[in-house]
Amino acid sequence: MDVDIDFKTDFDPLAHFGRAVKASQVNNEKLTKHPAGVYFQTIPVDKISGLSAIPYKQAEELGYFKIDFLHLSAVDDFDKYIDNKAELRQLAHIEPDWDLLLSAAVVAKLFQIHTRAELLFKIKPRSVEELADCIALIRPAKRSLVESYIKMSTDERKHFRRTLYAKPDDGSYYYKRPHAIAYAMTVVIQLHLIKADLL
Repeated sequence: MDVDIDFKTDFDPLAHFGRAVKASQVNNEKLTKHPAGVYFQTIPVDKISGLSAIPYKQAEELGYFKIDFLHLSAVDDFDKYIDNKAELRQLAHIEPDWDLLLSAAVVAKLFQIHTRAELLFKIKPRSVEELADCIALIRPAKRSLVESYIKMSTDERKHFRRTLYAKPDDGSYYYKRPHAIAYAMTVVIQLHLIKADLL
């Protein structure tokens, strides 16, 4: 099991949590740093690299769980243009201008979907749910569902979400619904900042 938390791009978890251990992975038969993972449990440490001596996939099988500190430039923008959590929550509850998603120039600025203007033009999301669905549909395990989704009514899409967010049998990469919703909300905040000419 692992947990993902989004942070500003300059956040260093090891500077804040002294007893944390950077997760590792194997690349070309060498132990290397995992891009985002950190362990807060007592885990064996490689004395040479200072990384977890157990690569993250094996560590998970042994019952360890890592926390991924993801560095997102969108969070940098929020910190720059949004004064406090109350303002952020207020923006999250305001309906964005969904028509902004019909501009390739706007889409190019957005988190997760910056290269997916064509998909957005076809689906024309009008809710956080539909935007989250777009984010889920671009994952490898769900790309084959795009054409079916495009043809569905709003009601059909509601029922289809059970399939869209189901864990694939082959272990291919997909998003769980809460993850897609969280990323869709990030895009909603970005749309508000774009509408205010801040991004």
